[in-house]
Amino acid sequence: MTGVPASAAGGSSGAQGARGSAAAADDARSEVSGSASGPATGPEGGGKPARGGKIAAAAVNQASVWNVANLLTMLRLLLVPGFVALMLTGGGYDPAWRSVAWAAFAIAMITDLFDGHLARTYNLVTDFGKIADPIADKAIMGAALICLSALGDLPWWVTAVILGRELGITLLRFLVIRYGVIPASRGGKLKTLTQGVAVGMYVLALTGWLATLRFWVMAAAVVLTVVTGLDYVRQAIVLRRRGMAERAAALEEKEA
Repeated sequence: MTGVPASAAGGSSGAQGARGSAAAADDARSEVSGSASGPATGPEGGGKPARGGKIAAAAVNQASVWNVANLLTMLRLLLVPGFVALMLTGGGYDPAWRSVAWAAFAIAMITDLFDGHLARTYNLVTDFGKIADPIADKAIMGAALICLSALGDLPWWVTAVILGRELGITLLRFLVIRYGVIPASRGGKLKTLTQGVAVGMYVLALTGWLATLRFWVMAAAVVLTVVTGLDYVRQAIVLRRRGMAERAAALEEKEA
């Protein structure tokens, strides 16, 4: 016998149990806090992220896809088939339906201006947005040009020049992306704006001096399309040569 009263022994055991529970709670809070605030590390402190941290990070990245910038891009994609249907309703020459089609085209162009700005300003850039945004741009513009040419409102060679340039530059960007990114130039932005205005004017059933004006706006758009396309080709060549030179220099330094 130890001479310790049962009540005291029970109290001591209860105190130890309470302290053990408190320590366990503190450990649990620390684990939750570590998972929420940053990548957790293993018991050896090797810096390897715990599995729970990876799952939490993946969940955050997945949720970030559903942001306002990407929703605007999705809206622009959904407007493409609706725009085509409106353009071809009534044989494609009904001024009322052409006006509604113009409204759909205008909404698509406006969302094109806002989604990229929102993504850059509020850090909403995602892999989905990088892929879907240029696809949506080319889809709405291509649909409008093809409809106009099919209806006889716009020569097919204009559609071929604009779409050929857009698809060609997009492919060129992917080919040289290993050496760097070709930034959007002021001329490219002006080209996009001019194209949007010109195509929008052709979508509307304009007559008189407005019909003459839209011809010259489209002519300016075609010129800007060709000139900026050639400038992007020049930038791609320079970027590739610079990248190859830097790689060769780094390889020589490594061998030395």
